[in-house]
Amino acid sequence: MPSYLISLMAKARAKLDPTRVQLQLKVTLLDIKPAIWRRLLVPAAIKLPKFHAVLQLAFGWTNSHLHAFRLDDDVYEAIYPDDWDQDFAGSGQRHDEKKFRLCDLLHAPDDYLIYEYDFGDSWQHEVVLDKILPASGARFASCLAGARAGPPEDCGGVPGYENLVEAMADPEHPERAELLEWLGEPFAPDAFNPESLTGILKSLKL
Repeated sequence: MPSYLISLMAKARAKLDPTRVQLQLKVTLLDIKPAIWRRLLVPAAIKLPKFHAVLQLAFGWTNSHLHAFRLDDDVYEAIYPDDWDQDFAGSGQRHDEKKFRLCDLLHAPDDYLIYEYDFGDSWQHEVVLDKILPASGARFASCLAGARAGPPEDCGGVPGYENLVEAMADPEHPERAELLEWLGEPFAPDAFNPESLTGILKSLKL
């Protein structure tokens, strides 16, 4: 890209007032097909801990595990004083997520980051900035579209999820009865309603 275009883009970003715009995002769980995804609207100035809460609701997670936002080699995560001073294994920098807004990480369409939830099951969510839109004045996030239910907690990552979907689709699956007992109720992987999710998101004031 020519240097003058890079300069113009940098100036445009600097003039952007994050309190007057909202971000349209597409969030997709990686390595799963058919894709589990959500198209969300959030205030540009949303702090990362609040955005974490939005993503938890959007995919049906229960905030039972650690999480991190990853942008290039840098990591943005919650501070836990007992382990914050331990050596950081990554090649980038480790940041306190409370000090950052989403607009500090995503500036222009097609910018993206990775949100990882549950370092054991390692659910990787790709968060892509689709559009920058005028702010609506709403103090909550909303869902415009999406597909498929989020995986149940602690189901064993992508391989465990795939086995669960197979078991729910096959009455003769050898693990079906055991998995149904573990779930407590049938799991419908195709179930998703953006209007219902928006209703849930309204309970989270931003």
